[in-house]
Amino acid sequence: MSLRRIIHVDMDAFYASVEQRDNPSLRGKPVAVGGRPEGRGVVAAASYEARTFGVRSAIPMSRAIRLCPRLLIVKPSFHKYRAVSQQVFEIFRSVTPLVEGLSLDEAYLDVTENAWGEPLGMTVAKRIKAEIKNTTGLTASAGVAPNKFLAKIASAWRKPDGLTVIAPERMESFLQKLPVDALWGVGPVTAARLKEFGITRLMDVRTTAPERLREAVGGLADWLVDLAHGRDDRPVTPDRQSKSSSSEETYSHDLVDFEFMQEEVDAMARENAQWLVDKGLVAKTVTIKVRYSDFSTVTRSHSSAPTSDADYIARRAVALLNKTEARTRPVRLLGAGVHGLLDPTALDPDGLTLPFE
Repeated sequence: MSLRRIIHVDMDAFYASVEQRDNPSLRGKPVAVGGRPEGRGVVAAASYEARTFGVRSAIPMSRAIRLCPRLLIVKPSFHKYRAVSQQVFEIFRSVTPLVEGLSLDEAYLDVTENAWGEPLGMTVAKRIKAEIKNTTGLTASAGVAPNKFLAKIASAWRKPDGLTVIAPERMESFLQKLPVDALWGVGPVTAARLKEFGITRLMDVRTTAPERLREAVGGLADWLVDLAHGRDDRPVTPDRQSKSSSSEETYSHDLVDFEFMQEEVDAMARENAQWLVDKGLVAKTVTIKVRYSDFSTVTRSHSSAPTSDADYIARRAVALLNKTEARTRPVRLLGAGVHGLLDPTALDPDGLTLPFE
């Protein structure tokens, strides 16, 4: 089987970079996007100028201010970030249909076959980065490798505006440099557990007896051994949102700002309403999905007369969010959808729902 050419593209300090692009007074200054420090606000994104002070996403904004007293705080503008994200993903999909979005600002692309007919993944990545810069004014970092695991690590290697290629002949030397927490699935808790067993480097995973590794991480052991040898056969799974009646977003940090969550669900619901309009359909049921930081997941739904009205659908979705514990529990995933799809031409006009006044 021929080697794949996988690219992982990650926008640089995405939210903060968009704000700096749109507001010249923020450029070159430490910026944090997120909630106010007086409340329970957290940092959603930090500019590279802020990161030099130790400001990172997901830390409390009150701590960020202590680390960087001159920090400029900007309230998130999700609609703006989503609009830029759509521009970026249009570029991706113009190159290959094999695009797997991970969040608004990062994605995997399988460019083994691509619209440009470029045989080198590095060349494709360079062109994509240039297109993003020309279209949005923003920079992205990219990693090119034979699989998803290595491509993701490579994209973070030389941020910002980086490009790292892990050719097959360089895989072994690259792997030898990595700590164990570079492995997919090894978070702080698992890393601490592995450290108790003397496993701190990726190479340690290879040399540890299988039964000892299973004692440390249970069923994760075989997966970690594969990754430690650079093996990852997972395909790039295209995002089929354009053919779906639902949207969802997994966030790189847990959300605690409920107003921001409402804006997210509102935007997703409106996307679904536009999808209905584009398809010439109406929907009876609006649903939302919430996954909390502990991975427990709840769904809520509401059915009424069929509609494709964006305001009405969005209001129903936000009302459903209000019936969850999202106001008091950190959230890692949000989703919204429309179901019970019907052709409006087959309905009694009196059965259609108009927007609330």
